[in-house]
Amino acid sequence: MDFANLTTEKRNAASANIDKVSTLEMVKIINDEDKKVAVAVEKVLPQIASAVDLIAEKIGSGGRLFYIGAGTSGRLGVLDASECPPTFGVENTLVQGIIAGGNYALTNAVEGAEDDKNLAIEDLREKNFSAADVLVGIAASGRTPYVISGVEYAKQIGAVSIGVSCVENSALAKVVDIEITPVTGAEVITGSTRMKAGTATKMILNMLTTGAMIKLGKVYGNLMVDVKATNKKLRDRAKRIVIAATGCNEAAAIDALNKFDGHAKTAIDFLIEKSF
Repeated sequence: MDFANLTTEKRNAASANIDKVSTLEMVKIINDEDKKVAVAVEKVLPQIASAVDLIAEKIGSGGRLFYIGAGTSGRLGVLDASECPPTFGVENTLVQGIIAGGNYALTNAVEGAEDDKNLAIEDLREKNFSAADVLVGIAASGRTPYVISGVEYAKQIGAVSIGVSCVENSALAKVVDIEITPVTGAEVITGSTRMKAGTATKMILNMLTTGAMIKLGKVYGNLMVDVKATNKKLRDRAKRIVIAATGCNEAAAIDALNKFDGHAKTAIDFLIEKSF
């Protein structure tokens, strides 16, 4: 594929003189472009919804969710996965992010990792990825060899896959079961997909896990009732969640949380049952 023809690699006319304008004008240009991201994501909501249903179904049947990507895409996958345990009270193996080059690549560039097809297969095998699991391949360009190889391996062993990219008619879209392609257009800084493409990707990954967890009963109303109260802020949040869900007073909420090791959902169930 000719990289120059990728939507994400094209020059953006709106930012052609961004190096010559005032700082306020500079950030306004960036903000104006960022406004287009939510519109691009809105256009693929049906595909996102299908992916949420698929993920919830697989997790509900004992499967796991894996993200796989390189560079910014890989980091965003690892970020979303790492936030699921404290937010939804799930095991840290339920949602996992795999990045080309391993943990070192989270803060450093690992030359050539994104082009290594065998590495993706090795990384998935190391995690015991199976047909029961779901793989979300993330690649802004839609053509990263590491990601496509991982998806092809998933298909080979009978697992379902979802592709998130920002380029229409991408190679990734052709090999996944569900294609999610928000076309975010040329970046403010040519080719810097950590910007609009990265923002769109984060929005989508947030929807995938949040939506799946809602369907799996990890949210009551809009309250994160399975939050792990591991610090002062989260303990206070758990208390407020219990009060909001049950209408009890602060003392009763604190007493119930202490009784159940800070677990808001169990405290809520206890207080509701107690009121009958």
